[in-house]
Amino acid sequence: MKIVFFGTPEYVQPVVEMLHKTFKPSGDNKSSIVAVVTQSPKPVGRKKILSHSPIDKWAHNKNIQIINKSDKLLESELKPDIGILASFGEIIPKEILNYFPHGILNIHPSLLPKYRGASPVRAAIATGETETGVTIIKLDEKLDHGKIISQFKAEIEKGDTTKTLRERLFIQAAEVLGTLIGPYLEGKVKPKMQDEKKATFTTLVTRKEGFIKPKYIQDALNGKSFTDKWDIPFIKVGPKKDNFKVTPSPKSIDCFIRAMHPWPIAWTTVKTSSNKESRRLKISEAHLSGKKLILDEVQLEGKNPVSWKQFEEGYPTVIFL
Repeated sequence: MKIVFFGTPEYVQPVVEMLHKTFKPSGDNKSSIVAVVTQSPKPVGRKKILSHSPIDKWAHNKNIQIINKSDKLLESELKPDIGILASFGEIIPKEILNYFPHGILNIHPSLLPKYRGASPVRAAIATGETETGVTIIKLDEKLDHGKIISQFKAEIEKGDTTKTLRERLFIQAAEVLGTLIGPYLEGKVKPKMQDEKKATFTTLVTRKEGFIKPKYIQDALNGKSFTDKWDIPFIKVGPKKDNFKVTPSPKSIDCFIRAMHPWPIAWTTVKTSSNKESRRLKISEAHLSGKKLILDEVQLEGKNPVSWKQFEEGYPTVIFL
């Protein structure tokens, strides 16, 4: 069996590791992974030094062929049997889908058709879900639309962030995929259509979308809730794909802060006794105590991260404005 793996970030490494260790060609010690397709190196930092993706580095260490553009597969002589995709970060064109005799299986960290798109784990946390999961689908031309090959549920634990939940989901997905590929290739798995009426969508998050209105933070610290609605723009619902709305409360703000970790980090604006102008305050960690929101770690614009206690000691007068 010849496998091509599509992936980019570090948290999908358990999947490619499993494929490398589990599916060995008979008679030698080589990998069944004949190539890895990952995003091209990108300039990082002030000096714009090219940085290779974690999966690029992994493949380099294993002496596995690296391809940075999926259409380059068509020029190769690899003749793969199946593709496995996990957070690749690019749309796969039809000619690439047709290149694989058994198609491409996509690992999507949500219970599809819920939370299609770029931010499914973040969306599940931001909306206060207590359960999510992973769906393995056979890719088609539409976004996360393909037939379901396998699906399992997973608990969202208290205190989970996008980082912790996403890492755990892909570890579990690797285990499931390892037992699924054989039966799938043998035609023993019956794909199931998704229910289009239940589809919701997510988009990439920008730094701007980590903003929480100062009045929401202030009231949450005092254990109060609002009656108005708060738009979560990276979650789209309904036939018109309207922004998802939540009621601002200590709980919903705690969920949002965890959803924004490790990037872009939730933020608001404050005035302190030493500054006349409002400044950005990042809120990287918080928790609930009873009905109140408790801030744990913050970072004032231009300063280092500190505990909320240290921040209050340094700035006795803080106005969320």
